[in-house]
This record gives sequence, C-alpha cells and structure tokens, in this order.
Amino acid sequence: MVARILIIDDDVQIRTLLKEILQQEGYEVVDAPDGLEGVRLYRENPADLVITDIIMPEKEGLEIIRELRTDFPEVKIMAISGGGRIGPEPYLQIAERLGAQSILTKPIGRDELIGAVREALKEL
Repeated sequence: MVARILIIDDDVQIRTLLKEILQQEGYEVVDAPDGLEGVRLYRENPADLVITDIIMPEKEGLEIIRELRTDFPEVKIMAISGGGRIGPEPYLQIAERLGAQSILTKPIGRDELIGAVREALKEL
C-alpha cells in the first residue's frame, strides 16, 4: 500500500518542493493552498499523513490541527513553520500540544523531511 500524504501550505514553492521530494520517494501526494481546501480534501479522501504549515491565510495550521484531531482522532499530523515575526518555536510547541506528532522548522532539508515522514508512517 502506498501512503497518501496531504500537504497544506500557502507558499506554492514550498508546497511544490515537498510534493516533488515525497513523490520521488514513492508516496501519493495531494496538496492544498490553504486550510479550508486542505480540510475539505481530507474530509473527501483522508490521507495517511497531513503536513500543514502553521501561518496561513483563510484557516491557519493550528485551527487545522484542532479540527482534524477533533473529527479524526487517529489522524497523523506533521506541523511545519518558518515562524513569523517571533520565529517558529512558539507556534510549533502549540502545534504539538494540539496533537501534531512531529514538527519541523523551515527550511526543511530533504533527509530531515523523509526521515520525519517515515517515522510518522512507520505503523502503516
């Protein structure tokens, strides 16, 4: 079975890069430019792993994590952030408290991403 990953990030370059890396590793990847679209896609066809940015317009990552964790308690979530004015750490710590299994700080290296995804999906 090929794992399905949903990437939610408003930065098209980051979304494209993550998608390319994960597809090269053999994963099926779907992506969304914002949280509203991402949650809609997940509800239509749940992914094995959701990778979400934290700071986005429309619906931010912390809202996505809270909503998915409430409606789909088994969902695997990885939060990513480059931070804003205060840096990524406070946002990522909150993401962990809300239920993200793993957190990564942008920029994310290829090996770091692949390792974190494999760890998140190891039970599949």
